[in-house]
Order: sequence, then C-alpha cells, then structure tokens
Amino acid sequence: MRLSHTTALTVFTTLAVCDPSWAASLQVSPVTVEVAAPGAATTLKLRNEGTTPLNAQIRVFRWTQVNGEDKLEPTNDVVASPPLAKLAPKVDYTVRLVRVNKAPVAKEETYRLFVDELPDAANQRNQAVNLLLRYSIPVFFYPAAGNPPSLAWSVEQSGGKLAVVAKNSGDRHLRISNLKLRDDKGGTVSFGNGLSGYVLGGSSRRWDVASGKGSLSAGSPIAVSAEGERGPINASAQPAR
Repeated sequence: MRLSHTTALTVFTTLAVCDPSWAASLQVSPVTVEVAAPGAATTLKLRNEGTTPLNAQIRVFRWTQVNGEDKLEPTNDVVASPPLAKLAPKVDYTVRLVRVNKAPVAKEETYRLFVDELPDAANQRNQAVNLLLRYSIPVFFYPAAGNPPSLAWSVEQSGGKLAVVAKNSGDRHLRISNLKLRDDKGGTVSFGNGLSGYVLGGSSRRWDVASGKGSLSAGSPIAVSAEGERGPINASAQPAR
C-alpha cells in the first residue's frame, strides 16, 4: 500500500458539489504525536463539532521512505483503541495509542495514524453531499539516545526534469516546510509556503519539480532554503552521482 499523506488533514467528498452550509465537524488533537522511550502509550482527543452524531475509524500504518517516496504498510506493532468510535455532538472522546511491541525502541519508529470520518448512510440514501474528513497524523516513538537529523541535499536532472533529494544521516526525522530552490542566475522554484514533507531518520525524501513551479538553469549550482523544527535550513544541493 503506497500513500503520500504529508498533511495532517485531507478533505474528500463523494459528490462534486459542496453545500455552502458545510463546516468541518470532526476535530482531532494533537496533529503530531511524539513518544519518548520508555513511554509506550499516549492519547488523542476526538471531538464532533457538528449537531448530529458521526462515526470515525482510527487506523495505524507503519511509515517508511523507499527511493525517496513515502510508503505506508499495515502494522500490529502500534494499535489504536478503540478502532471505531461514534461521536456525539459537542463531546470529547479519548483514543489511546499503544505500542504493543515489547522490544525496546532501538531507533526512531515512524507511523501514520489515520482518523477517517465514515459516510452517513442517510445522506447516501438521500443523494446529499457527503463531505468527509481524513486526518493523517505523524506518530514517532524514539529512544532517549540518538543522533539528531543531518541532511545532505542533491539535485537530479534527467530528460529535462529536475528533482531535489534530501538524505538524512541522523537517527531522527526532520519536518520540512517552505522549501525553495534558487540558482546562481536568479531562477527559483518554490514548493509552497506550508509543509513540504518529512525526511525520516536514515532515509531520503525526493521532491520532483513540477511544471509551473518555476525554472532553474541546467548545471547551475542550487541553493536550498527551508524551515525545520530546529530553525532555518540553508544549504547547497550537489549534483547526484
């Protein structure tokens, strides 16, 4: 199962037309979970801000990065309890997240917690607009010791297409936002002003430059700028070998 969820919240709908009176009912907090060893459990709060009950499904996937892309796989090492919840309006609901694997955390373990609002059967029968929410929440279990994230950047150019790759030689993840590239002739590429993605410990993350994002001179040195949890990132991207 390959998914690419780098945002905490996704909105999807069963119809193409949106009711202007719709507002997000399902709320989840926090939107990032970090548990330090020897801790093995934490809680999240779900809340229904709507006026009618709603059903939610809670699932956990192991999260790795392969060839620069996010990969999600089913796991039994971390479980959410309960996996299904019926949320009454204006009531807080607690979900427990537990690492059931008894082996000590040797290195940072990374997961994605999905909280999905389930379709309302009555709305489906009435062919009403059924906007649904999905929260994709990063979850990290990490040991007390370990090297902090350390990124090396490179650029790849093939067939007129360009990509930038960040390789993390550290043991912990780094959250990347406001990622931008600049060449020595003033050409720029922006990946937006929000979250760009995560580079997991001992892994690499690849960003392909899509058309319309800007342009860079072929063979030109590339300067990388971004924001991480530990502060600004300013680096040079070297040609990939």
